[in-house]
This record gives sequence, C-alpha cells and structure tokens, in this order.
Amino acid sequence: MSRKTSLSKLVDEKLAGYIFIFPWLIGIFGLTMFPMLVSMYISFCKYDLLGSPKWIGLKNFYFLFVQDQKFFTSLRITFFYVLTAVPLRLIFSLIIAMILNRKGLNTGIYRTVYYLPSIIGTSVAVAIVWRELFGTNGLINKFTALFGYQTNITLAGMPETAIWVVILLYMWEFGSSMLIFLAGLQNIPEMYYEAAIVEGAGFWRKFFYITIPLLSPILLFNMINQMIHGFLVFTQVYIITQGGPVDATLVYALYMFRRAFEFQDMGAASAMAWIMLLIVGSLSILVFYTSKYWVHYESKEGK
Repeated sequence: MSRKTSLSKLVDEKLAGYIFIFPWLIGIFGLTMFPMLVSMYISFCKYDLLGSPKWIGLKNFYFLFVQDQKFFTSLRITFFYVLTAVPLRLIFSLIIAMILNRKGLNTGIYRTVYYLPSIIGTSVAVAIVWRELFGTNGLINKFTALFGYQTNITLAGMPETAIWVVILLYMWEFGSSMLIFLAGLQNIPEMYYEAAIVEGAGFWRKFFYITIPLLSPILLFNMINQMIHGFLVFTQVYIITQGGPVDATLVYALYMFRRAFEFQDMGAASAMAWIMLLIVGSLSILVFYTSKYWVHYESKEGK
C-alpha cells in the first residue's frame, strides 16, 4: 500500500470519527460552552431580562458578598444540607448494598425495587407526594395519632424540621449510589474474607480492614457525585417548602432562581452560578487531593 493511499485512509477514518461525534460537539459547544461564556459576561453586567446587559464590573459580586444577607443564608443552609444529607445517603446506600450482596432468593427483584426511587425520585410528582406525606393530614401525622400524639402541624412547615424533610427525601433516592456500591462489593475477591475468617476476624474487622479499603475508590466516586448533586438541589425544595418557612430551606440553587426570575436580576444570578462553580470545583479538588491518604488502589499508580 502506497503512502498516499495510507494517508487517504487515515483522513477518511478521522473524518468518519468527526461525523459521528458531531452531534456531541454541537451539544458541548452550543448548549454548554457558549451559555457558560454568556453567563460569565452577564455576571459583570446589570441585566433585567428585558433590556440589554449593561457592564458594571464587579458590582454584582460586591452586592452578594457585602450587601445581600440572604446569599450567606443560602450558602449556610446548602452546606448544612450537603454535609448532612450526603454522608447519610452514602451510609444508607452502603448498608443496603451489603445486604443485597448476599446470595439469596429473589435478590435481583429486591435490587430492582430498591433502585426505583432513583428513577422517579427527582420528579415533581414524588416531591408533591412527599409534601403531602409530611403535611397536616399526611400519613406521618395519622401514624403518630395511633399512639395518642394528636398534631395539626406539618413537619415541612416548621423551621426546625423542614430541612430534615428534604434530607429524608434525598436519602430515599439512594438507588444509584447503592448499585455502584453493590458493583464494587461484588468485585472484592472472596479469598480475602476467607483468609480473615481463618485468622478469627469478626464482622467489624473485616468491614474496616477489607471492605472499606477495597471499596474506597468507589466511595470516592460516589462522594464526588453526591456532593455535586447536593449543592445543586432545587426541585425537591421548590415543590415541598419553596424555601420556607422563614428561609429555613432557602438552598443556593433556589435563591439563585429567585434572584434571576423573581427579582429579575440575572447579573447577580449569573455571579452566583460562577461562585457555586468555584466552590464545588475547589471542594472536588480538595477531596481528590486528600484521597491519597484514604483511597486504596491495587497499585501505587492507581491502575
């Protein structure tokens, strides 16, 4: 085969590859990169969605950090939500995965049933059902009434408990992380546990010295994913509490939505979006950096 023919074949192969990824390129540049660049520009502008953006420099960031108290309120509530809901969800997912990892009758059916909440959990319908479940005439109040506790309050309407209603819904949507943990558990060689049994190790020693170290890469993956999803929580809070009562559940994404579409301050909302990007990016880098101290790989190179 001549050099010219080989070059022509290589060009044809590359062209075919670009044709196949062309829809993805449209999506990444047209629906992701371009909106991000526009958002960055608007974050330095005064823009009310009706007129044209007017350049004001860093005034949107100054307003958020110096004058807007609700900005810090939303940050505080979001950090509390992430630091509480994410660990609880990971722990609950791991417990269920370990239970379903045992060989038994109809295990596949149970895995499917436990995964279903992740498919429908973020829908508006489920959020409405959850709101009614914890409402004044909801199932929770009717259940407590069986034990003589008569109450006409809604847990989602109390500042002390409203955020926990949303956290419980986040924990209920554990199916995706549970399946990832389950896949990791099934890849742990059984010989390690057999050797530990011979040495007289109990359940907790096997858990902390075999399961957790060998599952740590999966734990890192789940932690990063769930942390990002936690910071972006919106639908559940918007439907169940709408940020109330008295801003007790005013998470960051909901306040950003209000700033953009209720207050018609798209400039400050865009600034909030970039601040959140920096926060999530910094925390992700921190988690990856510290992972070398607690994540175990089969080789030092992580391969």
